[in-house]
Amino acid sequence: MLDDKLFFVGLLQALLVMAVTPFFSGFARVLRAKIHSRKGPSIFQDYRDIFKLIKRQRVVPAQSSWIFCLTPYVMMATILLIAMMTPILTLQSPLRMVGDLIAIVYLFALGRFFFAAAGLDSGSGFAGIGASREMTLAALVEPTIILVLFVMGLLAGSTDVGVITQKVATGEISYYSPTVWLAMAAFSIAAFIETGKLPFDLAEAEQEIQEGPLTEYSGGSLALLKWSLSMKQVVVIALFMAIFFPFGNVAVVNGFSILMSTAVFLLKVAIFYVIVALLENSMARLLLFRAHEVTWAAFGIALLSFVFFLVNV
Repeated sequence: MLDDKLFFVGLLQALLVMAVTPFFSGFARVLRAKIHSRKGPSIFQDYRDIFKLIKRQRVVPAQSSWIFCLTPYVMMATILLIAMMTPILTLQSPLRMVGDLIAIVYLFALGRFFFAAAGLDSGSGFAGIGASREMTLAALVEPTIILVLFVMGLLAGSTDVGVITQKVATGEISYYSPTVWLAMAAFSIAAFIETGKLPFDLAEAEQEIQEGPLTEYSGGSLALLKWSLSMKQVVVIALFMAIFFPFGNVAVVNGFSILMSTAVFLLKVAIFYVIVALLENSMARLLLFRAHEVTWAAFGIALLSFVFFLVNV
């Protein structure tokens, strides 16, 4: 019975992420506009953009293959599955049979692989350069995420993300441990990069190489891809919160507890976006060729966290 409830919680989490992602994307743009003393777009502008694109005709390049057509659905499916596996509202993974850190890492990699492959498959040189940029950032960021998740799995004695969440929430994994603080710092840097903000990216850079893989997409396919990429940002933040700040996640599943947990989750994500907005508006755009200076620092912090675990500090 509990597994049935958790499964429906997982579906609720996926629907919640789908529903609130355009709001948070608009929220981030409004924050940046306010900091710049501009009026900025409506906070609901992303909803309008998505529905407008869905109504438009889809055009497929003549030289593209099934990879180009399938990628939007693969991206959406992988992000929704990760959202169902992550303990966003509860202290347990809604999909306990597959809610494993290794599975989450592979799903992230699968989505990124198809996104880059679609850019190359489109036959556009601009999209190909964008795909190369995407894989470069992946090679720089993902080792940090993998190492941090590995360290937290070692601390919990399990790769089940739900077990990690429970042990952090109950204090079995102590916040006073330098290992946890270093892992948190490394993951926060990686999560910041994944949100596509300055100094690494600019989320609205439609005409730049960052959006290269999307160049040949249109209509509903473009809507799905843009939606999926924004959802990925929220899911990465949710994973960060589930592992390091699971406060507000509930152990008992009922209507009231899920409602309260949802409110706490939305508040935590909003706070994260406010912090990101303050950080990104205090720095300039960073050249891709210098991105490794930050990502290697993050990986070094994650590696130091692993060393602290080995020496039991």
